[in-house]
Amino acid sequence: MNRYMTVGLSMLAGTALGAVAIQTLHAQAKPLAYVVAEITVKDQDGYTKEYVPLITKSIQESGGKFLARGGQTISFQGDPPAKRVVVIQFDGLDKAKAWTGSKDWNDAQAVGNKMATIRSYAVEGVSP
Repeated sequence: MNRYMTVGLSMLAGTALGAVAIQTLHAQAKPLAYVVAEITVKDQDGYTKEYVPLITKSIQESGGKFLARGGQTISFQGDPPAKRVVVIQFDGLDKAKAWTGSKDWNDAQAVGNKMATIRSYAVEGVSP
């Protein structure tokens, strides 16, 4: 009988610890952030050869991940987006802000603004 009580209490304690750990992990989880850029390219050759490598490097080094990168877009309501739309995922708004404040991002924008008109913004995703 004593052995069964020990096993039962151990299982109960393990379940309680697991529930606390899961609750703590959920409380710490931040929602993802998405940066959306609408781009009207004026100089395609310069944009592709000079700007894209710089901005891609800065995104990757800041932990960003491309979700959409200039594919076909269609408008359902309101004004249509620019011809090129890019969506980048970050681990949170703080990471997206840090990226836009980085030297690599600023250097890329100095080049990109000569070759394209870029409108970008970030949106916070739904909490997990």
